[in-house]
Amino acid sequence: MMLNYDGPLYRPPSEARSLIFQVTLGCSFNECSFCDMYRSKQYSEKPWDDVKLEIDLMAKQLPDTRKIFLADGDALNLDAEYIVKIVKYLYEKFPSLERISCYAMPMNILKKSEEELKKMHDAGLDMLYLGIESGSDIVLKKVTKGAISKTITKSVNKAKDAGYIMSCMIILGLGGRTYSKEHIRGTAEVISACSPNYVGALTLYLENGIKQEFLEKFGEPFIQINDDESLEELYDLISQIETKEEIIFRANHGSNAYTIKGTFPQDKQEMLDKIEWMKQHPEIMRPEGLRGF
Repeated sequence: MMLNYDGPLYRPPSEARSLIFQVTLGCSFNECSFCDMYRSKQYSEKPWDDVKLEIDLMAKQLPDTRKIFLADGDALNLDAEYIVKIVKYLYEKFPSLERISCYAMPMNILKKSEEELKKMHDAGLDMLYLGIESGSDIVLKKVTKGAISKTITKSVNKAKDAGYIMSCMIILGLGGRTYSKEHIRGTAEVISACSPNYVGALTLYLENGIKQEFLEKFGEPFIQINDDESLEELYDLISQIETKEEIIFRANHGSNAYTIKGTFPQDKQEMLDKIEWMKQHPEIMRPEGLRGF
């Protein structure tokens, strides 16, 4: 018997081999205009008896599990003591467990005290995935992110100070052609100011179910950038990130036309040189029909 997930079920690409437990359903915010992942769900928190039953079940079937991801999109919204209870029990039931992770929003991190964050981390919650999306306050407001650049930076630094590994996502093209420069400049500033352990660059991909809402909330005509402009945004982003801390950077998501990876600061120039080469070799572009979010 396997877990009966409440779909749709999402997880970061790097959690492909992780065992997933849905400790919450949906997203408590659920208003980002570019995201329709949880629009079909009403946010709720799974009671302990249900969570414990699922953990006990999977501990018998997959006792050698090494990585666990806590879903849905808002697990960190749970009370800190409840998270500690879940995490401790997971380590008790899975003796080979090496890592527990979940999605996080800036507001979830900021509303918890430093002591609460440290307590959850000490219990075994190791890694948080956070969507920066953009560092431009103009763009963040237009896509109803529910955060500003200052709170995003503060939340990442607060989590890092508590010991968490931070993996953050940004979205190329989120400001459209009108705010492209503003979007990339602000995003580079945020990344430089908090230096997440990992940064992943995705490309805006509007599903049919969310596209009209996105365009309406944007508040003015939205001109989507093309693949050449997306590559230029990627170049500008990498060139403007300034950090002395190591950041593992990836732009290899399925939504991207081009793939690039490297580690800041040592690979910065190499990545820029590769993008310059890519501009001369459009044949390596991922076909549009093979892209997706």
